[in-house]
Amino acid sequence: MLAMNDDLLLLVADVRPTKAILAVVDLNGRFLDRTMVSIIADPKQGVDLIAEGMRHLQTHFPGKTWEGAGISLPGRINKRTQKLAWAPNLPWVGFDIRGTLQKALKIQVELENAANACLLSEVWFGHLEGIQNAVLITIAEGVGAAAIVNGQLMEGAEGLAGELGHVPVCDSGPRCACGQVGCWEMFASCRAALRYFHEEMKGKDAATIQELLNLEANGDSAARVALNWQAEWIGRGMRVVTAGFNPELILFVGDITLRWDAVGPIINAELTKRLVGGAQPRIAVISDGEAARLRGAAAVLLQRHISYRRTSATR
Repeated sequence: MLAMNDDLLLLVADVRPTKAILAVVDLNGRFLDRTMVSIIADPKQGVDLIAEGMRHLQTHFPGKTWEGAGISLPGRINKRTQKLAWAPNLPWVGFDIRGTLQKALKIQVELENAANACLLSEVWFGHLEGIQNAVLITIAEGVGAAAIVNGQLMEGAEGLAGELGHVPVCDSGPRCACGQVGCWEMFASCRAALRYFHEEMKGKDAATIQELLNLEANGDSAARVALNWQAEWIGRGMRVVTAGFNPELILFVGDITLRWDAVGPIINAELTKRLVGGAQPRIAVISDGEAARLRGAAAVLLQRHISYRRTSATR
């Protein structure tokens, strides 16, 4: 019988525009400790806060060995420079996040886009067995995507593939952080749902998407209209997903999945209406988006370290 080494642990982080969720994970993907730190726009100070939080977590596990740290980010990583190359919602582009954390923590650090990390997690922990073509959509402050095509993660020439949130779905609307008008995430993201709730429905009691979801679940009509509006726009974007990737499975990650019984049928109806052709892909949800991003960061770290060791062993 094989057993995982209980003395070997991983540090992981799910970085968002205003906060980072940090955790300690074992080799089975189990969470042993978790905390949250607020971060700021300045990249050096923000990364230093993450490092400080990770060092604090390490003090809870004296005598353990640290395999490394995996970081999930809301942007695209240039595979050559290992720096953020595209991140409209996080002003850390070009800053050496990896090098700064490695210097502070004295362990190996791996970075990955949040959607890619989530999809790799599904592969690593065996949830996509037999699936060769899948797309994962993250619905959070923005909208991200990752795709496996013919069994291979699609990355593009510089790691920038998958920014479906910045594909235009309308010729008007609020200006996106990327500078354009009509981007999908300006209608399908959690920020968009909150904006619609406050500006169009005149709602006042929801400062976060969790509060909006709670209002909707408790029967607030304005919150329900806002979430239905968001779900419709998520569904409209499915035409881009199906036409571009022809997936057999579409996975959704994010807080909106907590009310999937209400929004899922709307998204499915839009998908059916806008399908280019062929069989309609199956839709599934990963209900704990925070855990998915953290496990994804762990999966990225493990995958790259094992690949490196195999490559080194053959030299």
